Amino acid sequence: MTPQEGPAATRHADLSVSPAQGAAPGAEDAEELRVEHGPGGGRRAVMDVDRARNWWEGFAREVEERSEELTELDRISGDGDFGTNLRSAVRKARARLEAGQPRTVGEVFTAVSLGFLDTGGTSGPLFGMFFREFAKACEGLPVVGSDVLARGALEGVRTVQRLGGAQVGDKTAVDAMAPAAEALQRAVDAGAEVTAAMGAAYRAAADGARSTTAMRARRGRASYVGEVARGVVDPGALAVAWFYERGATAA
Repeated sequence: MTPQEGPAATRHADLSVSPAQGAAPGAEDAEELRVEHGPGGGRRAVMDVDRARNWWEGFAREVEERSEELTELDRISGDGDFGTNLRSAVRKARARLEAGQPRTVGEVFTAVSLGFLDTGGTSGPLFGMFFREFAKACEGLPVVGSDVLARGALEGVRTVQRLGGAQVGDKTAVDAMAPAAEALQRAVDAGAEVTAAMGAAYRAAADGARSTTAMRARRGRASYVGEVARGVVDPGALAVAWFYERGATAA
């Protein structure tokens, strides 16, 4: 069975976001990106601790429910343990959240980061370092705006690239992380509040994940299998798209 024919590969080649939607917003989109202040408008404009927890729980549920799909993608292009490791990481993160009862957005991300850093493999700790930059950006803040989240996202990408050495085009999680962070910052520059800015980040992450389908891997275990990994969505990039999707829809 070729990668193109595999059930997981075909299922995830379409992330249900069209390429046109994935374009990051620019200044001309500022009016569309601003959130109306009406019933619930203030809630959409910021990220508080409850919304941050809902974001995280939504992502954790996605991973729990679809970890076998991640594992299948990784089996084709890597060593087949990504879904298992990510599921272990979200469970450890959930345990830390339940034990710690965070009072700030930063504390939510700190618990998540520590859960991932306490997980085996390579991807868990790298994601843990990514989440740690969100924790640092949100430190001590019970409520954050899109500008703070953009700062965490950008620093998270830089940290992952510094530690892992991956660049955009290497067929890794960075192919979703980097465009998402850039889209998030552009949305902030255009005046977007949290809901709209996170939506822009998700669309960019989904397009970035989709783009890995056509890539030949240059980093990680997928680079060892050459053309076999072409035609398969990178599971790390897919997980990043899920993360931003849940950030955009969390209430």
